[in-house]
Amino acid sequence: MKKINSPADLAINGASPAFSEKLHVGRPNMGDKNEFLKYVEDIFESKWLSNNGPLVQQLEQRIAQHHRVKHCVAMSNGTVALEIAIRALELKGEVIIPSYTFIATAHALHWQAITPVFADIDAGTHCLDPESVRKMITPNTSGIIGVHLWGHAAPVEELQNIADEHNLKLMFDAAHAFGNSHKGKIMGNFGEAEVLSFHATKLFNTFEGGAVLTNNDELAKKMRLMRNFGFGGVDNVIYPGTNGKLTEICAAMGLVNMDNLDSVIEHNKSNYLAYQRGLERLPGISIFRFDEAQKNNYQYVVMEVDEACPVSRDDIVKALHAENILARKYFWPGCHNMKPYKLLFPHAGMLLPNTQAISERVIVLPTGTNLNIDEINTITTVIRTLLISHDEP
Repeated sequence: MKKINSPADLAINGASPAFSEKLHVGRPNMGDKNEFLKYVEDIFESKWLSNNGPLVQQLEQRIAQHHRVKHCVAMSNGTVALEIAIRALELKGEVIIPSYTFIATAHALHWQAITPVFADIDAGTHCLDPESVRKMITPNTSGIIGVHLWGHAAPVEELQNIADEHNLKLMFDAAHAFGNSHKGKIMGNFGEAEVLSFHATKLFNTFEGGAVLTNNDELAKKMRLMRNFGFGGVDNVIYPGTNGKLTEICAAMGLVNMDNLDSVIEHNKSNYLAYQRGLERLPGISIFRFDEAQKNNYQYVVMEVDEACPVSRDDIVKALHAENILARKYFWPGCHNMKPYKLLFPHAGMLLPNTQAISERVIVLPTGTNLNIDEINTITTVIRTLLISHDEP
């Protein structure tokens, strides 16, 4: 890595990039290779590759125990898990969600002919604003999907009160919140169900996968049928279903990564604290903070750029990209501004001022076990040097 002592050392000013290889926001956290290969040997011996195999069952049990929830229903990916949970809850008509989320939250509804209705977020938490949710309720509303963004809990109590008051179903997209807690209770225990993603770049991965967590026995039974074509036994289809099963090889990766989970979280926290130290007292720059009274996975390092910053958010991103630091403008520009939904709801942004503002301020920075403190110090030095160069008279 190069030394950065002045603006002349920045790649946007003609210097060589700080990193020869591109640093992504997230790269896979991977457990012990030899332990994984032991599971692979077991798979070859058993010749059981899919269809609710023993490793899938073991992984479900461990994840359920980790989240202190009754049921974990593993799926092929997080989007299928969302779709199956939505269908199992019999949502229809309109469902209220934030626009400030990954597009899969909206797609999982739209693919099932359900209209995603975008509510605004709280500018402080980046999660759904309950008052905005109330304003979006119509006679066609059947449910609410809250998102625990960055692992920070959505306003679960307020949303549950709204759901109860209007006889709506409430579930959560918990893709960012594996193992996190809210008021001492682990995610997975709120609403009717909570959906996890085990995508390769998530805190915890199974190569690709997902799951639904629930304490509802009947809902869990229904989702287990749905993920396997509705088979209630050999040659006995008792429910319309699909193919949402997790494979044994993916479960093997998950079991190895469960063993490695604590060290990944410890590494993430160390990265998060290094970013805090490196970016403190910079004008217009703040790091989204975790509630240290709760369990956190520190999966995302989120930087906000406000009006006091001498450099725009987009120019900071350009400067970082020039150094091969591939910071991202999550979740810009918001689902409501993506083509499929922009065409359906061209004026949605008028009711989403906080979503619009936050989507123009956020930068998500690289982290994870593939990144070390020296590399983070280089990233923060790039940002500091860029700001100082623009702040000089």
